[in-house]
Amino acid sequence: MTIDVPSTADEAPLSELRVLELSTGIAASYCGKLFADAGADVVKLEPPSGDPLRRWTASRTALLDGENSALFDFLNTGKRSVLGELRDPAGMALAERADVVIVDEGASPTLDGLSALHDRIPRTTIVSITPFGLTGPYPQQGVRATEFVLQALCGSIASRGLPEEPPLQAGGRIGEWISGCYGAVAAAAAVHGRHGSGHGTLVDLSMYESMVTTMGGLSAVAADVLGPRHATPGRSIELPSIEPTADGFVGFCTITAQQFGDFLAMIDRADLLDDPHLARAPSRMKRRAEFTAIVTEWTTRHTTAEIIELAEAMRIPVAPLGRPDRIESIDHFVAREVFVENPAGFRQPRVPYRIGDFRGVPLTPAPQLGEDTIDWPARPIVVRGSRPPSDRRRPLRGLRVLDLTAFWAGPSATLLLGSLGADVVKIEGVRRPDAMRYSGAMPPSHQRWWETSSIFLASNSNKRGLSLELSKKEAQELALRLAAQCDVVIENFSPRVLANLGLEWDALHAANPRAVVVRMPAFGLDGPWRDRVGFAQTMEQASGMAWLTGPADGPPLIPRGPCDPIAGLHAAFATLAALAHREHTGSGALVESTMVEAALNVAAEAIVEHTAYGTTLMRDGNRGPVAVPQGVYRCHGDDEWIAMAVTSDDEWLALCSAIERPDLARDPMLAAETDRRAAHDRIDEAILRWSGGRSPADAVASLRDSGIAAGRVTGGADLFEDAQLISRGFFEHVKHPVAGEIRMPGLPFQIVGETRAWVSQVAPTIGEHNHDILVGLLGLSEDSLDELAKAGVIGTRPAGL
Repeated sequence: MTIDVPSTADEAPLSELRVLELSTGIAASYCGKLFADAGADVVKLEPPSGDPLRRWTASRTALLDGENSALFDFLNTGKRSVLGELRDPAGMALAERADVVIVDEGASPTLDGLSALHDRIPRTTIVSITPFGLTGPYPQQGVRATEFVLQALCGSIASRGLPEEPPLQAGGRIGEWISGCYGAVAAAAAVHGRHGSGHGTLVDLSMYESMVTTMGGLSAVAADVLGPRHATPGRSIELPSIEPTADGFVGFCTITAQQFGDFLAMIDRADLLDDPHLARAPSRMKRRAEFTAIVTEWTTRHTTAEIIELAEAMRIPVAPLGRPDRIESIDHFVAREVFVENPAGFRQPRVPYRIGDFRGVPLTPAPQLGEDTIDWPARPIVVRGSRPPSDRRRPLRGLRVLDLTAFWAGPSATLLLGSLGADVVKIEGVRRPDAMRYSGAMPPSHQRWWETSSIFLASNSNKRGLSLELSKKEAQELALRLAAQCDVVIENFSPRVLANLGLEWDALHAANPRAVVVRMPAFGLDGPWRDRVGFAQTMEQASGMAWLTGPADGPPLIPRGPCDPIAGLHAAFATLAALAHREHTGSGALVESTMVEAALNVAAEAIVEHTAYGTTLMRDGNRGPVAVPQGVYRCHGDDEWIAMAVTSDDEWLALCSAIERPDLARDPMLAAETDRRAAHDRIDEAILRWSGGRSPADAVASLRDSGIAAGRVTGGADLFEDAQLISRGFFEHVKHPVAGEIRMPGLPFQIVGETRAWVSQVAPTIGEHNHDILVGLLGLSEDSLDELAKAGVIGTRPAGL
């Protein structure tokens, strides 16, 4: 099946944008790539030694002199390279004429330094991406962190793995890619806001806060909303999830009772439906050996293709396991031509969205070091309004978004738009509200229990709530009237649903030719998987993220959740790019932002290295290519662990001193990193002997005092006590009419010079703003509202409850 994508002008949506990038890691480089993919002129300002990623390979493949790494070529296709620094006259000239400047930890940014720079170039947006942000006790104390250590701090590692084994990281440095996405959305929104005020913005982005938001912090919100006894109970794995088959692996996702029941029926064990202990995931974990044996006995008698065909017919979320040496051949990716040729000669995932017929600028080679000489001409900033500088925290004010999304992926996109100032109107059905309301909520005995889901509350701040039963003709007509007054319509239904509701592109475009219509299908609007059910777990299985997560001698594990906000972040960026395109064309566009292709881009390193070097990256527990030794180490106490990563020879010597093992420092067989990697087991034993008699706080303090990246493996519920998050006001105190006084995460960045608070309005109750929207915005009468309620078109509680 193919889809007729409405045509737009040939010009790339961000072709008029200039971006100056100073990057030494994935986060800032991916931030710049998102702009380059959308047509911006992105210039890398590099020192004579160049971006360190030029020589980086996760597989430790030897590169020829002058050869770029495949990861560098993937992240930097279409960019240009200039030698210099910001303090140089040439570098400053570029910064003065750039629309966006991106810097990371390698530029040693400080709040004072960047504030002074912003004072000098006030019309430019500056985005700083650092481990903890520019303020707070951790940067003030010089605390070091790698992505692995940040995973431990943010609550991600603590929840993953078997209870009797060490907690496990999510493979692939997902947090760095996520942070780059947040930086791109913040910068694109600031550029949009500049058209109203003429002022740029200084964005202070924290990787730690980005990872709390997407990889570990929701369990803290759950504990706050539902009470401590509802906190996530330690480590666990999904059952079922990735299971062996007769010819490989297959991935399942059974997050609803219906899906789990259908799964049991599929494996010919419907009799287990009568076992109440298997119905709930926590008690299922206690019987995992029994349950796993039952599942494996069935799956290993069938091929992956046979299982997928059967599961698809039963609407059970399913996917083959994406692995670097096979992922290109997956039928859906082949049919949609997801993987394309990089000019350097390897394969990579394409841009994960399209705007009309725009699918990213043509790929051109990544630049050689300093090959360009650039003199951007001066140009005026076009100001189209009179928005004061005080609105820099809400640069999307004046936009209206019609939100038809549900679960986590779609709402995370509209959460960003609403937090940045857009008026977001969230539509929910009366018979079928956003199903996330029923996940992790209070028991049905609780009054209005459907208003207490922690993940719903955390994902729907800064929105107005309208109940509208779109299965009814009257509701469809009202939705079209609303669309006529909106700049953006965004949805993440299954592809076939909009047509059934009379809200396809043609109808929406006829109602409002200037509207940007954003569709967020799991697998795309065409292709053999078009109508499959897909959740974040499915994307992690299919994209290769799970392949890199888990013990070296065990099965793959899913990272557990980040694909939802990853999809939302890419959709939000695509929305802002489409709005920029509208500024030039005057017309809206259909945007397809595909969940699985967003995940493939974040997981790209494995496929890039395989097709470039023929190497297959493998999961390796808590070890990784960035640091050695790297791992989690048990401390004194009840299931207490610390995480640590050593990234240089000097840090190795400092570690030997900190753990009181000078003999290891003197050992010539451990002098080189390659030698230490080979002796990792021996080194781990020495660290464990040292850490086992110490509290996590004492062990972390000693390591940090020695200049080593270290942190406690923190459970999500403990994040409220973290000094850095407290100092930066990350969790905001709000009052919900049902859940009461609770703490909600804001955005993972600050706008320097503005107040921190992002949550101006708590998540709406069902139909909370029916009157405001239908009477105040659409002009309906009070009598009409009563008639709609009687007809079941609108309501203030789910039908039947």
